[in-house]
Amino acid sequence: MKPELELFDRREFFGVVTKTAAILGLAGAARAGAAEPGTANPFAYDISRFQKTDPKLISHEEAARWPVPRKDARRLAIGPDGRIYVCAGNYISCLSRAGQGGMELALTGPACCVAVAADGTIFAGLRDHIEVFDATGARTARWDSPDPKTWLTGLAAGAKDVFAADAGKLVVLRYDRAGKIIGRIGQKDAARNVPGFIVPSPFLDVILHPDGLLRVNNTGRHQVEAYTLDGDLAAAWGKPTAAIDGFCGCCNPIALAALADGRIVTCEKGIPRVKIYSAAGEFQSVVAGAESFPENAVACNSLNDCIHGGIDAAVDGDGRICILDLVAGNVRVMKRKA
Repeated sequence: MKPELELFDRREFFGVVTKTAAILGLAGAARAGAAEPGTANPFAYDISRFQKTDPKLISHEEAARWPVPRKDARRLAIGPDGRIYVCAGNYISCLSRAGQGGMELALTGPACCVAVAADGTIFAGLRDHIEVFDATGARTARWDSPDPKTWLTGLAAGAKDVFAADAGKLVVLRYDRAGKIIGRIGQKDAARNVPGFIVPSPFLDVILHPDGLLRVNNTGRHQVEAYTLDGDLAAAWGKPTAAIDGFCGCCNPIALAALADGRIVTCEKGIPRVKIYSAAGEFQSVVAGAESFPENAVACNSLNDCIHGGIDAAVDGDGRICILDLVAGNVRVMKRKA
């Protein structure tokens, strides 16, 4: 197991996965007994038919691909100038739109997530705290850790606020630009009709949507949820299924991005695929299916035991979708088909 995955005790992790999968009706195959020798297992979970995408559903094609400069890539983000920032190891590497290396930020620990504000300020999320850099790469601040169990896995930066997805504490933290926590979003609250996050594996993400609301992936519920900046749940959509229009396994989607017109880009592990939904949650197309990620597709032991593998995505100013393959260690740029 990689060091960044050691926050959750394995016994506790699998306990959460089992209970989550049972609630969603997805764990039966994993719990089924072995079939008699020489006979087919009637409970076998055959996903082979989902690993090939109907070509009619694919809306994008690959325009470029290049390797990331360092090992153990985790997340990527795109700055206002179109440069790509990749978290890998103890560094954030800045690449040009053509994939050429440039500035590199050395952190005090493994980089877990990154966001770049419109003014060029870079927010680097380590496991338990945030480090801040100006547009030239000079470190300007180190924000305190909010909790010993914090595990930051996603960041979004606005003009006045920074939002941090904390997979360890099951919450999205709202910071002001000085590093003070001014709100907590997504905690279970029956009075506000907030169900709470179920996060069996460390893939909680948050993005700022063009409509001004946040989007958060509630992975154990297989949903994308919309929140106001003050923490009110405005909408939710998604369903557990291995079919192309839903999300499968213990916990998907694992990452989100937004197109300028409000459509949502989702990423999945287990059956690795990148898809596009309308802002209201209607499935529209596939950017890249499981056949595009052969190494990633075999990184998980099963859909209900998957803490390895994964992909991330971000959208640039031209509407291109940049995909980071955590297993293959590369970035590919996808453009819409003619």
